[in-house]
Amino acid sequence: MTSLSTKQKVLWGLVAIVVLLYTLWPLASILFTSFKSSSDVTSGTFLPPHWVGDNYASLFAGAAKSLFLPALRNSIGISLIATAIAVVLATFCAYAIARLDFPGKRLVLNTALGVSIFPIISLTTPLFNLWRRVGLYDTWPGLIIPYLSLTLPISIYTLAAYFQQIPWDLERAAQVDGATNWQAFSKVIVPLAAPGVFTTAIIAFFIAWNDFVYGISLTSTSAARPVPAALAFFTGASQFEEPTGAIAAAAIVVTIPIVIVVLLFQRQIVSGLTQGAVKG
Repeated sequence: MTSLSTKQKVLWGLVAIVVLLYTLWPLASILFTSFKSSSDVTSGTFLPPHWVGDNYASLFAGAAKSLFLPALRNSIGISLIATAIAVVLATFCAYAIARLDFPGKRLVLNTALGVSIFPIISLTTPLFNLWRRVGLYDTWPGLIIPYLSLTLPISIYTLAAYFQQIPWDLERAAQVDGATNWQAFSKVIVPLAAPGVFTTAIIAFFIAWNDFVYGISLTSTSAARPVPAALAFFTGASQFEEPTGAIAAAAIVVTIPIVIVVLLFQRQIVSGLTQGAVKG
């Protein structure tokens, strides 16, 4: 592999800076808006003329507390449960796709991919009617089950690619030494696939955490409404005031856990994605 010249390094550095500014500009705008007062939101300035923390105070001790805190609890609980179920099911399914030879294997994988590109909005009305009949409307299971349609396909596809690049000889060697199929899977294959499983769990959690359509369509109270849906119900001090600052503050608060997870586990995420992309 040839090294880059100084000119190429400078060019790629400029490209990286432009991309970084382009991607971080919306987040910076939301961050600064969260520190603006209601009168400064419409000032048109990028930086707050007067830095205030009232928007954050309203989320935890003010008017928005009763709406935001239950939604935050719901988002954390529902996303974690949906992620755990999706990863466990996807691990078994992906292992079968990668290791076993059975009729319709390719169909299973293609079906999973097809489900992932299916328009979510087209499913909300049937689910709304069905959930109200069976008693799942506005409940945690009523969101966890639909979330699996979002998290399972990408989890299966990612883990199947990762399992395919793990040498099969390691599993056979364990079986020769007396391990059963389950022991070879749980004590040899799963530990080797840990980076891929971890990466898949993070991706699935992000998908569940950011969902808005299911959250707004399948809930009606704070019993199960997640944060993305709850933001639509924020109100200002009067009917003539938009709660832009409070919504921006809530957006920053729910983004912080995602940023922390990525910063702490970025090596594992990159390792899982790159190793899963190489077969053989």
